[in-house]
Amino acid sequence: MASIKNLKKDINYTLGDLIQECYMWELSNPTESTEKSEAIIDEAIETFDGLIERLHQKNIENKKAHFKAISNDLQAEAVKLADKINNL
Repeated sequence: MASIKNLKKDINYTLGDLIQECYMWELSNPTESTEKSEAIIDEAIETFDGLIERLHQKNIENKKAHFKAISNDLQAEAVKLADKINNL
């Protein structure tokens, strides 16, 4: 991990891109219900909040392992959310 700043950017850009994909789906499918896409957006926002909260934790014993775990969780959640978007 290069820096905490880069990890914050990764979280922001990754989840932001997934939210943008939901909005693009809504625009390209105006006759479809937006309940599922709004639920995905809400889940992405909750994931963002949780990861940022974990990122700002203090008194971590092994910082490198802690930040690596956050990065791995981001990737896992992004894949899960992308699958949900693809199944819309």
